[in-house]
Parts: sequence; C-alpha cells; structure tokens
Amino acid sequence: MGKTCLVTGAAGLIGSEVVRHFSDIGYDVHGIDNNQRAIFFGEAGDTRWNRDRLLREVKGYRHYELDIRDRSAILDLFKDLRPSVIVHTAAQPSHDRAAAIPFDDFEINAVGTLNLLEATRRYCADTPFIHMSTNKVYGDRPNLIRLKELPTRWDYDDPTYAHGISEEFSIDQSKHSLFGASKVAGDVLVQEYGRYFGLPTCCLRGGCLTGPAHSGVELHGFLSYLVKCNLEGTLYHIYGYKGKQVRDNIHALDVARFMAAFANQPRSGEVYNLGGGKNNSCSILEAFTMVEKLTGRKMNYDYIDQPRMGDHICYYSDLRKMKAHYPGWDIRRNLQDTMVEIVAAWQTRF
Repeated sequence: MGKTCLVTGAAGLIGSEVVRHFSDIGYDVHGIDNNQRAIFFGEAGDTRWNRDRLLREVKGYRHYELDIRDRSAILDLFKDLRPSVIVHTAAQPSHDRAAAIPFDDFEINAVGTLNLLEATRRYCADTPFIHMSTNKVYGDRPNLIRLKELPTRWDYDDPTYAHGISEEFSIDQSKHSLFGASKVAGDVLVQEYGRYFGLPTCCLRGGCLTGPAHSGVELHGFLSYLVKCNLEGTLYHIYGYKGKQVRDNIHALDVARFMAAFANQPRSGEVYNLGGGKNNSCSILEAFTMVEKLTGRKMNYDYIDQPRMGDHICYYSDLRKMKAHYPGWDIRRNLQDTMVEIVAAWQTRF
C-alpha cells in the first residue's frame, strides 16, 4: 500500500500547496475542505475554484466536503483511511472576524483540532501530525520589544531579536484576540498529544503565509489582498503604525517543503516559528513600492489612525531552530519572486 497524506483545509493557500507538493513526492493525497472561507469572508473568500483545480490537475486526488467539527465523521474517515501523514491547515483564520463569531472560531480552531488529534491517536498513532498554527499565539507581546523607527519601517532595537522572534518567546500574559486564544488552545493540544501520548506532532507558528493560490481578503491575506487592490484600483486601508508595521512573508511551497521534511524525520511535541525571516520581511509602505514597480499602478489608499486589536508592530521569525533540526531545508522563493507570482496570478483571474 502506498503512502497517504490527508490535508485539512485542502482548498486554501497552504492546503492546496501541500496537496500538490505531497502528490509530486509520491503520496496519494486526500483533502478535507467545506469552503468555510466563503462563509467567513463572503464571495471574495470562496475557494471552490482552487478545489476544482486540484481535482482536475492532481492525479488521484480525493476530496471530502467534511467539517472538522463533525467528530463522528472525522473518526470514521480516520478509521478507514489511516493516513501516513496528516497536515492540518483548516482554520478560522482572521483575528478580526473571530470577535463576531466566537463560538464558530473556537469550535473550528480548538475543538476541530482536538477531533483530529484524537482520531489520530485512536487509528494511526505513529502518523506525523503537522499543525499550521500562527504567530498570533504570542499575542501582543512582540510589541513590548524595544523598537526603532526607520524611514519606511519599524525594526527591533534590541540585539536579542537580531534574528527575529524565537520559539522561546512567551505566549503568556498578553492580548491575543479571540482568534489568537483559540489558536493557542489548538497549538497546546497538538504539543500535548506529542508530549503526553508520544505522538509525532509539530506546531508551525506561521507569519504571513502567501503565494499565488491565495484568495486574499481585507481581513486575511496581506500580500494577496494588497496586490488585488492595486490591480483593481480598490481603496486599501492602512490601520495605524504609519503603515510601517512589518511582517515576514513565506511562500506556501516553502511551507509545504518544510512539512515534508518533518514528515520524513518527525519529532514529538515540537514548535517552529515558520516565516520568511528578516530577509523576506516588509512593511506595508515597502510592499506598496514593490507592487507599484511590478504593475506600474499607484496604490489607492487611506490611513486610519487606529491599529487593529492585537496587531503586531514588527514581527519576523527566527529560523535558526528550523534550520538546525532540518539542515536540508531553506527558503527557496524570496519575497520579490513571490510578489511576481502573486501579481501574475491575480492578472489571470481578472
């Protein structure tokens, strides 16, 4: 029997890239996705186009319109499938949206994750379980780091963080947003199933995950939405911090490649800060400049002098632990190349 990979959130940005990558490296791939993104964000967040593309283009791909909150359906699927690798990317992904749908947010991000973990423990306890967490588990604590203001960005003014935020950074005693809190719950559960039950699990605390398959909307999908606004001439809102707030950006393929590296050499209860690192970071203002050079169109934007709740002023990931554990992995798609791909993808969709 061949190797089988089960991907939740399979029609999303990371999920779809994982489907393609694991298929390319020899897995039979099965995906779970019930298009909740369209419910969270409306028509602009719909991912059925991506699901249909996977069904057309990925040989042997099987898709399940399941809700990860449906415990009995998840248990039944795991009992039958017993996958060789599980990649969990399904989530309610917006900290802004979570406040309006707190029950849905927690049930998807925390309870849904528990359903998947328990199904794994019962039916395939030796299977690597890879969980797409978020840097929002750190809450607003990164904003307590001493910063310096530069012409187009904020940056750390403390040598402790010269390489970015490491996995040793505290997640405690900070404001997370309800989204951040529900993701903390899921993150800790994944760690605990590794540490307590010995399952091979890891949490990947992502920064800005991006790429051409993203259905970016204002509440989720920084670079994708910014490019979309530029091409359409739509008004882009900057919320606070002078537009100098910084994010690191990592291409979805580099995320999928790290997941494959972990699946090949799994560990138990691990945590990794998975982002682009300082070299692939940018502020909103810097992203404007990059996209304007690529499209020849000026950004149409305004400024709202009120930051989003719990928003990071500056965040980029310290990648040293990841590279130490998996020295064969490194980032292959830099920020400039990624922006080129996103622009091209949106141009073909208009």
